[in-house]
Order: sequence, then C-alpha cells, then structure tokens
Amino acid sequence: MSGEVVRTEQLGCCYREGCVLEDISFTVNAGDYVGIVGPNGSGKSTLVQALLGLVAISSGSARLFGSRCDGFNQWGRVGYLPQSLHLLNPIFPATVAETVGLGLLSLKRFPRRITRQDREKVDATLDTLGIYDIRAKLIGELSGGQQQRVLLARAMVNDPELLILDEPTAALDPETRERFYRMIAEINRSRGVTVLLVTHDTGVIGQHATRMLYLDKRMLFFGSFDDFCHSPEMSALFGEHSQHLMCHRH
Repeated sequence: MSGEVVRTEQLGCCYREGCVLEDISFTVNAGDYVGIVGPNGSGKSTLVQALLGLVAISSGSARLFGSRCDGFNQWGRVGYLPQSLHLLNPIFPATVAETVGLGLLSLKRFPRRITRQDREKVDATLDTLGIYDIRAKLIGELSGGQQQRVLLARAMVNDPELLILDEPTAALDPETRERFYRMIAEINRSRGVTVLLVTHDTGVIGQHATRMLYLDKRMLFFGSFDDFCHSPEMSALFGEHSQHLMCHRH
C-alpha cells in the first residue's frame, strides 16, 4: 500500500456549546504511525470520530483513501478501537473468538454467517496477538488488558490498511500499557498498517510513533518527533525540558 491515507483541510467540528475543532489541516501517508496528543477537551476523540463519519464536520473537509468521510463506504479498509471498554458487556455470554468474529460479520451481507475460513482467520489473529489460548473464555472472565487485546483483534481481523485507536491504554496498568504500545508499533512496522493513535501519554508515545499531531482545539504541531524536538515554537510553548521528554530524542 502506498500514497495518501488521510487528508483534512481546514476541518472544523462544532456542537451547541461551541467549536471543538477549528482549522485542522494535515495529511497522513501510508505506513505512518501518528500519535494524536493534547490536553483533555482538546478535540482528539472528536477528530478521529469525524474521520470515521461518526461526528458531523461543520466546516472544511476530511478524506480517507480519497473518499469524503461523510459518505465513507470503505470500512473494510479501516480497523477501529473505540475509547471505552463499556462496549464489551461483561455479562454478555460471548466468547473471545465470537467477539472477534463480529469484526468479520459486520462487513458481510445478509445472511451473515461465519464460515470455516472466517474461523481460521479469527484463530490466526488471536494467535498473532497472543490470546489464542483464551479464545473459548467469556469476555466477562478477562482482565482489562486481555479485553483490550480482544477489541484490537476485532479491529485487526479484516487486515485493515488503517488502524484508528482512541485512548486504547486508558484503563491499563503501566506494564500492560507498555506491552500494548510495543505491539501496535510492531503491527505498524511489520505489516505496514497506518496507525492513528489518540493518547494522553505524551511522555510515552514518542518512543513508538513516527509522527505527532498536537491538538488544543487547533492544530499546534504536526510532524516528526525530531522536528518537534527542535522546534523553537514548541520549546516556547512547553519549555525545553517537557519538550524533550515528549520527543524522546535527547
């Protein structure tokens, strides 16, 4: 895969309370791993939801794979890991394998059935993410880290070209969080999957991602971590010490 995956031009998103995002313009190319960071309420989640067509775009435009996001019909090319684990009902009697299989069913036409090839694909994805041994367990029996891997497996089972992760480590302990980040980086490197990862871990993401998008309702920075680390504007904004802690280049 090559070429442009994401493009926004003067993107804005507004609610009744006011505008959450204004004048956001950036381009993500195939194979990029972009960490989307910023303070609480900065519009990070709104941005990725707008790219997925889940939030209305008030001004400007956004495209995925050249298609406008308000009419996006190429979900088979995108894997999405939403922000909250509440999407996994702990009392719903679904196994890990069944939950991951939903990622295949969602793209099928009626009648929707899981085939033998689908089950093999689910098993291969579980094995890749190191959770094949819990494939028969119920979702409610899993730890937070295991549940997050199940959601990632569901997002990955279609071999997406673009993986969008919204605060995937918020409920994880530091050790599990670090393993998760390493896993995403390996998926990006070994498979060439383009990654957009929303995170509050500004002091960690620089160890893994290749580019940073810093938001605070407007785009304050977009570029490589080396560029961030040597930017006088970012030094003035954050202070040199915090700037270098974020970029992990010094």
